[in-house]
Amino acid sequence: MAILTATVPDEMAGMRLDQILSSLFSDYSRSKLQTWVKSERVKVDGVFLKTRTKLEGGEWIELDAEPEAVLNCEAENIPLDIIYEDEALLIVNKPAGLVVHPGAGNWTGTLQNALLYYNQALNVLPRAGIIHRIDKDTSGLLMVAKTLQAHHNLSDQLQLRSIEREYIAVVRGWMTAGGTINEPIGRHPQDRIRYTVREEGREAVTHYRLMERFERYSVIRVKLETGRTHQIRVHMAHLHYPLVGDPLYSGSFQMPAKCSQNLEIQLRNFKRQALHATKLGLVHPVTQETMQWEQPIPEDMRLLIAALAENDAPLTP
Repeated sequence: MAILTATVPDEMAGMRLDQILSSLFSDYSRSKLQTWVKSERVKVDGVFLKTRTKLEGGEWIELDAEPEAVLNCEAENIPLDIIYEDEALLIVNKPAGLVVHPGAGNWTGTLQNALLYYNQALNVLPRAGIIHRIDKDTSGLLMVAKTLQAHHNLSDQLQLRSIEREYIAVVRGWMTAGGTINEPIGRHPQDRIRYTVREEGREAVTHYRLMERFERYSVIRVKLETGRTHQIRVHMAHLHYPLVGDPLYSGSFQMPAKCSQNLEIQLRNFKRQALHATKLGLVHPVTQETMQWEQPIPEDMRLLIAALAENDAPLTP
């Protein structure tokens, strides 16, 4: 069992208890939460209430969550690069090409399958404890909770935008300076696989700074304030600096003029977006210690940047 707690925000005043629970504990279905209310597993200011009771805001909720085994995801022996682990938390360095959790077209061979093999106890957590995701062909750091309490705490930190997430990307184009992109992102109206900047989309804020630039390419460091699907890829393409190798947002491949043989080989063989989740910072869900991890770019991106440097010496930003 795990006691999860939350304070009802003032803006939820007048909403029903089951609606509030669905918002505050979104990892569980509304039907499951309603069942827990009826079986007196939910206290509001120390009192058991009915699901349709309207709250005033400011109440203290205690949820006695019952772990349930996840039955729709099988454990698979897939190697994991774990860079940190304790009783509450795992930090994983995900390689490019590994899907984070099962979905359409990828029901097996995912990080979630690998985690269930690594630690069978994770089968009682939503998505085996995975708190956030990065795209299949993006490499880098991911956090995984090992307990329900840790999962709830880290999910709250993510929602409050206090998790520090930084990426390194290689983009096409000669960038002059860094900046901030504050443009809403939503699904593309014609192509449901892609996302795009659109007025009716969800808020998305991306900060970026220039690390190194070449004649036709730039290396940037990106900090996420929000975490929308494909956010960095969409925002940089919106600025006309698409990520190298991005199959959805970079347009048709064009070999630059005056390209060395080595650079041509690297560009032609780079079949994923050049994006790596390099830094992750959070407050530990148990000790409340501020913690931070950083992982260098993988070999394919290192070789790409080296080929760019060899082709034309970098210009100082």
